[in-house]
Amino acid sequence: MWSGNDGAEAQVRGYPGACYKGFATREEARQWLAHMTGTSVPQLPQRRAAARKTSRLSTEAGSETTAAGIIEIYTDGGCSKNPGPGGYGIVMITGDKRVELSGGFRHTTNNRMELTACIEALRRVPPAARVRLYCDSQYVVNALNRGWAKKWRAQNWMRTATAPVENYDLWEQLLELCDSRQVEFVWVKGHAGTRENERCDQLAAAAMMQADLLPDRAYEQGLTRNTTP
Repeated sequence: MWSGNDGAEAQVRGYPGACYKGFATREEARQWLAHMTGTSVPQLPQRRAAARKTSRLSTEAGSETTAAGIIEIYTDGGCSKNPGPGGYGIVMITGDKRVELSGGFRHTTNNRMELTACIEALRRVPPAARVRLYCDSQYVVNALNRGWAKKWRAQNWMRTATAPVENYDLWEQLLELCDSRQVEFVWVKGHAGTRENERCDQLAAAAMMQADLLPDRAYEQGLTRNTTP
């Protein structure tokens, strides 16, 4: 990665003529360095395989090493005005593989984009997988971790006898995905320097600015609240 506090840009700043170049393998880097300097570069030691199967991630509570076999997901969603054009961003990390996803809708809400980000991420995770999902929306994380969403479902998507659940169409999809996967939801503070959360915010912001965004049909047609308690 070029930009950011841990990027190559910061590492070469202050060194006139510094060159930033990526390599597919360590051996390729060794051969290039030998060619550029005209000297023999010793064989670089190989990393232990175990080291490549973990990733170091920053969370609200500090840093921790992810256990092998856990898929780590960061999500974010938002709108330009609320409601208005909306977007979501996703970063998925599996071992040493990292994938970014994003999308948007022409007229939606912040909360719907937060939920959609979680849904679109979990759809790409196989059933029975172990997932740790980081999200800066307390609306999403609290409803899942405190059992509110499951209670709403058991009550036919009613919060009380007279108050229907907002966005029940998305809550229903999200719970169905969670039912067949082992998902741990972790809240992270937004815009607080958590690198992957910041990246999700960038992806969401870019997505909502795209032309010809798709309609959020349920929202536009007023189908986001249960009308048959």
